[in-house]
Amino acid sequence: MNTGIRGPHGRGQRAMIVVGTCAVFAAMVAASPALAAKSSTKAAKGAPAAAPAAPFQDAVNAAYAKFKDTHEGKNADYIPALAAVDPNIYGVALITTDGKVYSTGDLTSQVSIQSISKVFTMALVMQEQGPDAIADNMGVDATGQVFNSIVAVEQNRGKEMNAMVNPGAIAATSMVSGASRDEIWSKVLAWYGDFAGRPLTVLQDVFKSESETNQRNQAIAMLMYAYERIKANPLQACDIYTEQCSVGVTAKDLAEMAATLANGGKNPVTGKQVMKTENVPKVLAVMATAGLYDDSGKWLFRTGLPAKSGVGGGIIAVCPGKFGIAVVSPPLDAAGNSVKAQNTIAEITSTLGANPYAVKPR
Repeated sequence: MNTGIRGPHGRGQRAMIVVGTCAVFAAMVAASPALAAKSSTKAAKGAPAAAPAAPFQDAVNAAYAKFKDTHEGKNADYIPALAAVDPNIYGVALITTDGKVYSTGDLTSQVSIQSISKVFTMALVMQEQGPDAIADNMGVDATGQVFNSIVAVEQNRGKEMNAMVNPGAIAATSMVSGASRDEIWSKVLAWYGDFAGRPLTVLQDVFKSESETNQRNQAIAMLMYAYERIKANPLQACDIYTEQCSVGVTAKDLAEMAATLANGGKNPVTGKQVMKTENVPKVLAVMATAGLYDDSGKWLFRTGLPAKSGVGGGIIAVCPGKFGIAVVSPPLDAAGNSVKAQNTIAEITSTLGANPYAVKPR
């Protein structure tokens, strides 16, 4: 989640135990004809077989058609710029690990990335310092509190949290190396661009609006500094965090970012190895336990996929070894998650048999 205070709800994040073994995903493929590509001569020589086009595009089209005329939820309004975003934006994109793109709807409108950015800043810290740097500093557990809870920070002195809630996310941003704010920010923005496959830019109206309403996040940053989870420049860390949440993305950008995680850290469209493969399971684990705010447990129960939402209206989900998917639709539910995005991704996941826990007995 991002700056400010969300609507009235207080369920707290639910910790889930994530099982992501190779055996589970192998069984998933065996049980799901829609995901199992036929072998070819090329595959026999060691190259991956191409995924069949029709099931993916058909699933994307069908889900889009099913939900395009629904109008549940409302835009986030605690950040004025988000309230002004067109609520009718609705784009769906799925990118497989062999780089095929299946999409429909609005693929050109940009929304702010918001809390989805937390995933990739956490991944950057892991890239520079290793996964233990995250686990040892703010932790990787769901807090049992709301996303911007000050009580959670006080209870655990800034520990036993995760980088998907605001205190942990601001601390993660503070951990990115750099001699100056400009150097740190340039690194973060370029890192996001490598995942998205193109240079990304900041939506300045959103950045300005958030900067004027982020007093609670500034207080959280100072508290994390008091507990030494942020080592220096807490207000700078909060400012960079606010800017990272204001980066503009399309549904296709987000799908490519998710597909890079699905493909072991290698962007399947550009072919660039963006992050270390061994860090990807750690990133996905935190997404699975804390990626959808207070409804993370409900989401995992529903789909089985690691995911991350943002109050700009985007959600990404990762089917490891298979595909990344993203949907953009600004109206949110009470927990701050896009209503259409949740329904669309869940529908596509079900159609493709992509829940890694849904295996058939042999």
